[in-house]
Amino acid sequence: MVCRGLMLQLHREGYIELPPVRHRPPNPLAQRQKPSIVQVDTRPLRGRLAEIRPLDFRSVRRTSEEPLFNSLLEQYHYLGYKQPVGEHLKFLVYAGERPVACFAWCSSAHYLGCRDRFLGWSDQARRKNIHLLAYNPRFLLLPWLEVRYLASHLLAHMTRVLSAEWERVYGHPIYFVQTFIDPDRYRGTCYRAANWIVLGRTTGRGKNAWGKKPTRTIKEVLGYPLTPRFRELLAEV
Repeated sequence: MVCRGLMLQLHREGYIELPPVRHRPPNPLAQRQKPSIVQVDTRPLRGRLAEIRPLDFRSVRRTSEEPLFNSLLEQYHYLGYKQPVGEHLKFLVYAGERPVACFAWCSSAHYLGCRDRFLGWSDQARRKNIHLLAYNPRFLLLPWLEVRYLASHLLAHMTRVLSAEWERVYGHPIYFVQTFIDPDRYRGTCYRAANWIVLGRTTGRGKNAWGKKPTRTIKEVLGYPLTPRFRELLAEV
């Protein structure tokens, strides 16, 4: 890829002339196919939280249940399914044999002003320890559920089991998690009820913005420490 990039640059600057392109193979990373639809039982599920417990949290990445996870997000999450990059995990939550929720987790943004000010870590510590944070890009509670307090209950349990599963898969724990809330759509009530902390708001510029004007929706940033020593552990250099 380095050689290819150098030759393309020399061609564009007129130092060499490459032959015409004969074939442009599709890039599966840039043009991903949408997940196939997996049919599930969509009958209403009502009742008290105690009546649908115990709930089964399953880590489904690279398992036979991963297509179901992808399908549910594509069908029922307003943002649809998007393939995570970097380190990531996918969880399905079941009540008996029926899926009730999906959690997606992935590597956190390298820089986020309000989060970094809250953590109080240095640039050196951030570069060294950014892999010890995780980002929650998707949380889906399936629409046929009518169970009070279920969303905050799931979030509370999810944060208790996430670090151990991350360490099992990737060999290191997670000390802090974050998510974004679109305030034009949601208040993030279930996150607040699960004691997530409002850290601030994004600038709306994104990592590729050239100017200081917002180029995307400004989001509210919420975070949650997975250990009381999170600041001490994340500040180590």
